[in-house]
Amino acid sequence: MQLYWAPKTRSLKAIWMLEESGLTYDLNRLNLEAGEQQSTIYRAINPMMKVPAIIDGPVKVAECGAILAYIAEQAPAAKLAPGLDHPRRGDYLRWLFFSAGCLEAAFVQTFTKLQMPSVSAGWGDVERVMTVIDDALKDGPWLLGDRFSAADVAIGSDLRFGVDIFKIIEPRPNFRAYIDRCTARPAFRRAQEIEMAG
Repeated sequence: MQLYWAPKTRSLKAIWMLEESGLTYDLNRLNLEAGEQQSTIYRAINPMMKVPAIIDGPVKVAECGAILAYIAEQAPAAKLAPGLDHPRRGDYLRWLFFSAGCLEAAFVQTFTKLQMPSVSAGWGDVERVMTVIDDALKDGPWLLGDRFSAADVAIGSDLRFGVDIFKIIEPRPNFRAYIDRCTARPAFRRAQEIEMAG
């Protein structure tokens, strides 16, 4: 498996997930400042010209949620996704899509001070997004209860960015404890080391 990535991007999610999975992978760092993501070769992998993206044999996958889901499916022994008939499968899928569809949109709304009716916004509003996550973490330690999954890679990464890096969301107690649990995982620490070395 080939991971196309760049430091200080959403690529950390994919690296963390690969480290959790135990799969063998190669890193292909793109120099975003030099515009390598705009090359014809990379545009054939991800027409959005963003990182991360993966190639696994003939399969090309872009978008973080899709990458996390794909890696989880390729590493069933790591148990990073509930099975198709598992009662928490729907929750798992919702969180994978919630990351880009609601949480990142809430960040943009906060950053830009965008005003729009919550009934018109696909994410509702910032307060609703944060409350939904906060409520889900009350039964923790993970989004699926006792089971760590790719959903935690998605949401844990985003909350860390929102609370610790960008400082645009309130560090609610459940958020702080959850971020600390995520960043204490050996696979996260390895991913962070890889990113820092890059």
